[in-house]
Amino acid sequence: MGSLGETLKSLRTLKNFTLKDVEQKLGISNAYLSQLENDKVKQPSANTLYKLSKLYNLDLDVLLYSAGIIEENPIKKRDETTKFLHAIQYSSDGLTEEQKKSVLEYLEFIKSRNK
Repeated sequence: MGSLGETLKSLRTLKNFTLKDVEQKLGISNAYLSQLENDKVKQPSANTLYKLSKLYNLDLDVLLYSAGIIEENPIKKRDETTKFLHAIQYSSDGLTEEQKKSVLEYLEFIKSRNK
């Protein structure tokens, strides 16, 4: 994942929007949007990022990470979670409903020990 500016410019280009289009849709000046895309503004407000994430149909966490507002990479975290879920799904093939229920109860037990 690139800088915030690279990410925003790439998303705008993928949507075939001009800076003027984004300005009209969100009420954010195209001059400010240009500064964002050229990394001249490093940490815009969360409200601005929220509006852009909605327009570009993207999780807000991705833009917050690109702006350096949050430290944990949301894409890496999702990848790890997806791998874990797939492993559980693969491992649960052939289990009865009662066995699956027992597995879920065991997971809850493990989580409770961490509190």
